[in-house]
Amino acid sequence: MNKAKRPSKDQYYLNIAEEVSKRSTCLKVQIGAVIIRDDQVVSTGYVGAPRGTKSSLEHGFCLRQKLGIPSGHRYELCRSVHAEQNAIINAARAGVTLLGGDMFIFGMRLDTDEKLDAFPCFICKKMILNCGIKRVVCSLKKGSYEIFQADDWAKEWQKNDIIDDKNQYGKATAIKPRSIKGTKRKREVPVV
Repeated sequence: MNKAKRPSKDQYYLNIAEEVSKRSTCLKVQIGAVIIRDDQVVSTGYVGAPRGTKSSLEHGFCLRQKLGIPSGHRYELCRSVHAEQNAIINAARAGVTLLGGDMFIFGMRLDTDEKLDAFPCFICKKMILNCGIKRVVCSLKKGSYEIFQADDWAKEWQKNDIIDDKNQYGKATAIKPRSIKGTKRKREVPVV
């Protein structure tokens, strides 16, 4: 008789997200996302270039790295679409609703083969909220996972401010307001 431990459903779906992540075309990380609804896989996504375009893998270099842009900044210059975004887009292309679904995210660094704290970025969080996903399960460096209720992000943003996201990349953001020079009236704008 096989005495292997049967994984929980959350771990099972994270294992699928790990397999999906191996399709990533990013040269720095492999991240996979799986969306589950009614206990069935309805969509998957990995970090990759938009359909019909060349990826960093095909180009042989990371554009943001070549430009000296630190990790986590200037996403608009990245060739790739995030795994979470691709999973949401793939569901939309297939006409599948995500209302009430769960998203599972797995991540790994390619340079060290270490697992990541696979928290969604700020843009992905907004997309997750808007498509109606209720629960997000993220793999952690230490091998376990953390579960977020997406509605809690919205409540936090209502209570504080949308830019004061306590769980951006798993840590508090440090955004300090500054005033705009050259205007008669001072306005507060974030300094990132």
